[in-house]
Amino acid sequence: MAPKLERFVSPGKGNGLRATARIKKGELVYSAEPLACCVSGKLARDVCHHCFTRRETLLRCSQCKMARYCNTTCQKQAWSGHKRECKCLQSLLPRVPTDSVRLAARLIFALLSPLKSSSEELYTLEEHESHLSSMPEQKKQGLSQLAAMLEMYLQQEIPDLATEVTSTLPPSCREPLSLIAKVTCNCFTISDGELQEIGVGLYPSLSLLNHDCRPNCVMVFVGTKLQLRAVQDINPEDELTISYIETLSLREDRQRHLEDQYLFICHCQHCDSQDKDGLMLSGEDSTWRLLKEALTRLEGLKAESKWQALQESCSHLLSTVGGDVPDENLYKLRMTDMALDACIHLGCWEEALTYGEKSLPIYRQYYPDPHPVHGVQLIRVGKLQHYLEHIEDALDTFKQAYQIVKVTHGDDHPMTTDLLMKMEECHTEMGQQTFRRH
Repeated sequence: MAPKLERFVSPGKGNGLRATARIKKGELVYSAEPLACCVSGKLARDVCHHCFTRRETLLRCSQCKMARYCNTTCQKQAWSGHKRECKCLQSLLPRVPTDSVRLAARLIFALLSPLKSSSEELYTLEEHESHLSSMPEQKKQGLSQLAAMLEMYLQQEIPDLATEVTSTLPPSCREPLSLIAKVTCNCFTISDGELQEIGVGLYPSLSLLNHDCRPNCVMVFVGTKLQLRAVQDINPEDELTISYIETLSLREDRQRHLEDQYLFICHCQHCDSQDKDGLMLSGEDSTWRLLKEALTRLEGLKAESKWQALQESCSHLLSTVGGDVPDENLYKLRMTDMALDACIHLGCWEEALTYGEKSLPIYRQYYPDPHPVHGVQLIRVGKLQHYLEHIEDALDTFKQAYQIVKVTHGDDHPMTTDLLMKMEECHTEMGQQTFRRH
């Protein structure tokens, strides 16, 4: 365990992690492989189930028909972890269990055949809270259904979880409801370089990290390996915090999300000050409500990859509200982002760039640098500028992105090295343009 952090009891929050030494902004605080992980069901066809890389074409497991791999190497390396899961998946075909059920099962399989010692862990699975006693009845009923699904899913491999006699399986993991509750409360979303969800994983020690809507650390992933990096200078004994949720939302929505999902009410400085709420709701109330009310339908179109319909709807709504709703309005920004996504998928590059460039000043306002979400948005816009041969603009945008990403992702992250390569391409192309002019 790195000596930069230690477990402690955080006042009003329970367990937490704090710094044992001074940590500089951009420093790698901790990295961890998951105890168990799985690709999100909705991306099962697009992401390798071993290395979590997105690919156009993947090899499909001929038996369960669900798991997919980059090549035979990934498939062979994944087999020790997939073979028991494979039988369980086959037994339920054509149904596929939810992500939390598959993750809980993978956790059990990992515990039954431990490959590495977890003695250096600050926090064991046994210590993880299930929060069942403080959970609303409705949520408990939902988890009970998942627990029943878990038992059915495991029938093929572990007919009776409760009497599974092995020293490697902690007592609390033999109770399906408790296990599912622990998994849903403590799992992390695994994301790709562009911060898009690709899976879920359990990283026991990092479950100790408490939430703050303006955290001093961020988590990024290289495949399934989680890296915790400082985004502020941190002094010895300062608590290390991350954000559990997407923080670009109203205080009321953030609080509801945290209470529903993680069963606590946030009292961070950002929440107590209600900072930025007024700006997020700026503009004519009756007009921006049109955008707010349309979002659920538009998110449905996005989920179904109906890009043409999404682009037309966003374009129509944004032109309808016009200047009555400023660009800073939260719902207008969300719609601008969806329009950008749609245009990129449709290959409407000029239009995509217009939306992207419009979003950047707003991202700068809402995401205090260095914030990975702002960095990723700059990269997206820079790539559009580069493709459309706005080389000087692209280089400037990439430089801004680099100032953020070198802190949030580190110099050795694949996204950072890709960004440096893009900047080098811009320099070369600008040099060629100068040479041609002379």
